[in-house]
Amino acid sequence: MNIPFLDKWRKRHSATDPARGLAAAFEEDPAGVAELLSECELLRSQAAAAGLELDDSPASLTALDQLLPRWRDDPELLPWLGNDAGLYLGTVVVRTVPGATWHVWPGGGPVVRLRSGRDIPVVEAGLDWAVQGAPELSQIYAEASET
Repeated sequence: MNIPFLDKWRKRHSATDPARGLAAAFEEDPAGVAELLSECELLRSQAAAAGLELDDSPASLTALDQLLPRWRDDPELLPWLGNDAGLYLGTVVVRTVPGATWHVWPGGGPVVRLRSGRDIPVVEAGLDWAVQGAPELSQIYAEASET
């Protein structure tokens, strides 16, 4: 995938502050960052192995909630999968809830900002889902779509 801002970002931002670098990249190219955040390659491959195609729809979140959590057997995989689950949740919300957008906190990570101004820390939600199974991704989506 060719994301033009990455080359410029690497030249301008040091590796000592990657979160600020993401915020700066987001300011420069929000669509490129949104595309990067929506990849969720690990989650998509795990879902495909379980026979589930992730189509960026709310129904796919419900289907993810129904999967047997085999990833919990691998403590090294867990945080990566949780991160991807959160980014996938954010992708579905941004693509289907009117007024929802990605936002990157300076010095922090990506969140989804709803039209109401409420921020949803989707990565934290994805990690909770991967580790504990709750709250369900579909439940977080339902709450976001009501606001």
